[in-house]
This record gives sequence, structure tokens and C-alpha cells, in this order.
Amino acid sequence: MSPAGDGAAASCRRASVALADGRFALQDLTLDVARGETLVLLGRSGSGKTTTLKLLNALLLPTAGDVTVEGRATRDWEPHRLRRRIGYVIQDTGLFPHFTVERNVALLPTLERWEPDRVRARVLEMLALVGLDAARFLHRYPRELSGGERQRVGIARALAADPALLLMDEPFGALDPLTRSELQREFKALCARLGKTIVFVTHDVREALLLGTRLALLAEGRLAFAGPPAEFRRAEHPEARAFAATLDP
Repeated sequence: MSPAGDGAAASCRRASVALADGRFALQDLTLDVARGETLVLLGRSGSGKTTTLKLLNALLLPTAGDVTVEGRATRDWEPHRLRRRIGYVIQDTGLFPHFTVERNVALLPTLERWEPDRVRARVLEMLALVGLDAARFLHRYPRELSGGERQRVGIARALAADPALLLMDEPFGALDPLTRSELQREFKALCARLGKTIVFVTHDVREALLLGTRLALLAEGRLAFAGPPAEFRRAEHPEARAFAATLDP
């Protein structure tokens, strides 16, 4: 648990997600997301990382315990209002293929009924933020973009409505190694500039240590470690040691 306590941007308190067969996708998770931090959820496939993200944006409700965002239980939010307060970036970007780059980035501000001039200015601002030249990209479609360009548009769209919380589910996992490394460096610099609250899912320990201000390691649906990257190598939990061992030459 972070020291953020009641001032956390989001919190899980003994949150569990039970499956129909009696198993748990997530069990007894207590974890705070402090305002302004990049919390990386690290773990193997099936460890509960994506389940945790789905709890935070109310795609799932806990079968036990509580999950809060901005101090309010997710079950008490109107789902569409909560999700418009949250930016979401996934591995395949989720861009609408029949929308131009401009329409994709403008989506949430438009749904929030911003004035057209304000929407246009925000689109231009977001494209510049992620390093895309508006003159070249505004009128392109996702099929006309490289993988790295699509990810940049996905990040721009997620940030366009100035969300309180940004959720990222293995956003760079499908990219080639060079593009992935480039975007990791750019994203780290972007985080430092924006000071956003971010929850970032990965199974790549190197990515976790590079991007996270704090790591939460999940193993078989339970929290195995939570702390800053500097403490991760010294963690005694067997799953933390297994991940740390992959860093050795």
C-alpha cells in the first residue's frame, strides 16, 4: 500500500473478483494509487493485472471488498461518467478505423460537448505532445499509420479530455524492439512533464523498472510486492526473485 491513504487517486481495499468456477481472478487486493505516480502492475499472464484495470474503470465490480476512484466507490459512479474521467490505452490502440486521426483524438472532448474551436486546439496540442506533425497526420486513417504512430495517436486520444487517471494495458507490447524502446523513453519524459496519475500494466520487468515510480507485483491474483523500483531487486517473495533473476546477464 502507498502512503497516499485517503488522498489516493484510486484505491482497492481487500478487493476480490471471484469466477463462476470458484477460482479467483483477483483476491484480497489492497493497494493505493497515489496522485501523480506511475504505478506499474507487473506479473505473468493471468496474474490479475488486467482484472485490476477493469476494476478501476468499472468494467468489473468487485465480488468482495471495495474499489474507489477519486474517493467514490466505482459501484456508485455512473459508468459512463467514470470512464470519461479515465484515459485508456491498450496494446492495439483501439482506434476507430473509419475515423481520421483528428476524429479519434477529438472523440472524448466532443462527447463532453466542448466548443469546436476548443476541441480543434486540443487535438493540435495533443498531437504535438506525442510528437506527430498535425499537418501530416490529422486527416490520415489508422490503416495509414505505423504501429508506433498508432500508439502515439492512442496516447493523444487518452489524454485529450485531461483525464484524472490514465490506464495503460501493455501499450507497447506489440511493437518492434526499437520502436518500443523509443516510445518507452518518450513516455517516461512525457510522464515527468505532465505529472499524471498512471496505472501501467506489463509483464516485462525491464519496462516496469524503467517506467514505474512504484511497482506492484501480482502473482496468481494476489499482491506479492509493492514498492519503489530500487527495492524490487531486494524483495524476498519468490515471484519477485524470479522476475529479478531475468535481469541478470
